[in-house]
Amino acid sequence: MRILFMGTPDFAAKTLSALCRAGLDVVGAVSQPDKPKGRGHKLAPTDVKLEAEKHGISVYQPEKLKNGELLPLLDELKPDMIIVAAYGKILPPYIINYPKYGCINVHASLLPKYRGAAPIQWAIINGERETGVTIMKMDEGLDTGDMLYTVKTEIGEYETAGELFDRLAEMGGSAVVEAVKNIENTEPVPQDDENSTYAPMIKRETGKIDWTKSAAEISKLICGLNPWPLAYTTYKGETLKIVSARIAEGSGTPGMIASLEKGRGLKVNAGSGALYIQTAQFAGSRKMNVEDYARGHEVETGVILGE
Repeated sequence: MRILFMGTPDFAAKTLSALCRAGLDVVGAVSQPDKPKGRGHKLAPTDVKLEAEKHGISVYQPEKLKNGELLPLLDELKPDMIIVAAYGKILPPYIINYPKYGCINVHASLLPKYRGAAPIQWAIINGERETGVTIMKMDEGLDTGDMLYTVKTEIGEYETAGELFDRLAEMGGSAVVEAVKNIENTEPVPQDDENSTYAPMIKRETGKIDWTKSAAEISKLICGLNPWPLAYTTYKGETLKIVSARIAEGSGTPGMIASLEKGRGLKVNAGSGALYIQTAQFAGSRKMNVEDYARGHEVETGVILGE
């Protein structure tokens, strides 16, 4: 079976790697154009481009897709199946309907929950206990296609989006290989639209902490937005980004710094319970353990964060 792969970031690169390790016939890879990166703003290749080059796979990086730009490539490569993982653009119908076995998408959620751009982050933020990967046959809707294969995994109490991302990327690669190998004998399962939820794109503002919420809710926000963009509040009017925290017992004015405790961190009251902030980034500083930061800077108790 001739497979055309479409993807861009590291998550997709791991899927491509799994397809190649399984010996499947990947005849080409389509990825987003290279983008400026770093202080020098030099063009940097996408993760999928780098992975494809390792395996000697030709890479194509069209600026647009909607006006038939990819059709000449499809006619040249004649793929039987297109596998898509985090490509980054909506595919027009001419691509979705081109191959014999359709376009197969690797989606990092248990569909129909968390359709959309940020399923990993929102699953954590919303306190889900499990998530997974769904291999589905794409249609013209947003992650609405029939499901072919699903794998599940539990979400750790303090597992970050970055950590879960890495695990699901590996799971997704294995899952799509199984789906491809069994495509002839698999009966697609329609999604239940009534149980669908949406996972919108994460923005920096998503990370603003509301200290009147419970410690458990704030903890999930912190985990779900690590490594980017990080949950944040303010300390004496300046931005304070929180990298990691643990739930603690406590009560008092929401957002108030109650204490700085050795081996535990900065204790802050929430709407119910409290949090020990362990790693943070104060204004003008790098990310670091708050106890280390406090050795060289005054951190006042009684200050209310977010004011």
